[in-house]
Amino acid sequence: MPKSPKVTDQPTAGHGVVVRAANGDVIRYDPTGLVMRLSDKVIADIALRLGHFGAQADPTSGASNPKTQPTPDSTSAAPGEDLLSGIDAWGVTHKGDWLHFTARLAGAQGVRGFRRHITGGAILGDGPGALVGILGLGGPRAALANPGAPAFPHHIVSTADDIGAVGMAGIEAAPMTDRLEPLREATHEVLVAETILHWQIEKFAPLPLIFARAETDASASAAALAEGRAVENLLVAAQNLKAAATTMGKKAKIAAICLDYALEHLGDDPRAYRDGMLAVMTRLSDGLGVLGFDKPLFVARFEGGLAPNMDSAAAVIAGQWELAWNHGDHKLIYAAPNHAFPHDAFHRPTAEGRRQMAEMTAHAIAAGESWRCPVLHLAEWEPGQSPVIRVTLQAEGPLILTDASPAGFVLHDAPGITITDVAIAADDPKAVLVHLSGRAPGIRLSYGMGQPGAITDNWAMPSRTGGTLSRHALPAIMPVTGGPQNG
Repeated sequence: MPKSPKVTDQPTAGHGVVVRAANGDVIRYDPTGLVMRLSDKVIADIALRLGHFGAQADPTSGASNPKTQPTPDSTSAAPGEDLLSGIDAWGVTHKGDWLHFTARLAGAQGVRGFRRHITGGAILGDGPGALVGILGLGGPRAALANPGAPAFPHHIVSTADDIGAVGMAGIEAAPMTDRLEPLREATHEVLVAETILHWQIEKFAPLPLIFARAETDASASAAALAEGRAVENLLVAAQNLKAAATTMGKKAKIAAICLDYALEHLGDDPRAYRDGMLAVMTRLSDGLGVLGFDKPLFVARFEGGLAPNMDSAAAVIAGQWELAWNHGDHKLIYAAPNHAFPHDAFHRPTAEGRRQMAEMTAHAIAAGESWRCPVLHLAEWEPGQSPVIRVTLQAEGPLILTDASPAGFVLHDAPGITITDVAIAADDPKAVLVHLSGRAPGIRLSYGMGQPGAITDNWAMPSRTGGTLSRHALPAIMPVTGGPQNG
């Protein structure tokens, strides 16, 4: 065995020590210049920054040896390695301020790529494309959420302020941050994101990272909502979305803003509700434009009220009906009427109903401005002796009646007159004939007001709940016009 070289502290000509530590020389010099001895930890850090995470330093040479793997009892860890402790992760790389890795984590996403900031924080889905926002605005009911994390806990996130997806409730200003965190509850917006990710899984498409946030307040009118804190906080959420995307090296995109404000509006003037909601959309569109976002797509569900009570719901129903066909230059679509989904005895959507609502919203977002639920446009007396009202609808396809007479229609200001039959018009597949027991002047006809309607078009899609989704006609209340009114 060759003898080890003799170790001596006596300097050799042209050689010497500049810095010495308790465990040996740190900086020496020789005729070639300075020689620095780096620790294993420093070498591993350099290897990490070069993309060789886990490379262990060779203690005999003072150089990194990428081929040498850490042993189970190794005590020297590269920076950030502790962030993945206990995680079934591999293929780790370090880019900028992020660790990127493949892992098998809880959730419906399966084995996927993820990322985590080197300072800690949430583990985020690392799919390609933009950071996508699905935002929500409304009254207190818009904060209703299913308990528990979404099915894709690392791909559906929100602002890292420990508030979650339901926002600040209009109580205080939302904080600004560029960090994200997972969610503990599933609001409508979260369930919409979950639906979209299930679709992506089923067609082997990339899984985007989706930012979900709903902001609410207790405004008593649509005009007050437009000037309230909920709108301010939603614009902060959009700013946080953009800041987080920038930190991640991504673009920010808003897929839709879900509007859930109707019965909270107090008043008997349909125009006040309509104008207030137009002001809401204008303020949000202008604010998002300042942040650099495109004009948003607004998606709402049509609220038909709790009962056929003209005094409490008629104005809001009429205001929503006007918005459905006349919303200026805003991109507004109604995904569905609320009566199309299962509710409990207190008119709260069941768990199944909430998922179906989210699925319809997701379909509406996917279709964009081409999405159109059937809208009642005109109710007029048919010529002839028989008392018949023709209701003309705007629809994408032929109409279908899913239930027998009265099919969701109710007469108002028509004492003693009843509906005897409802049928699709033989000469127009987008018109419905409502047969009455008699005629009277000043009759008004409502549909889907406080009760389920039975008119759909021919669009249908399967639901993950096991049922079938249909595109129901939106509620309306209209005067009956034209023709002789007394028979």
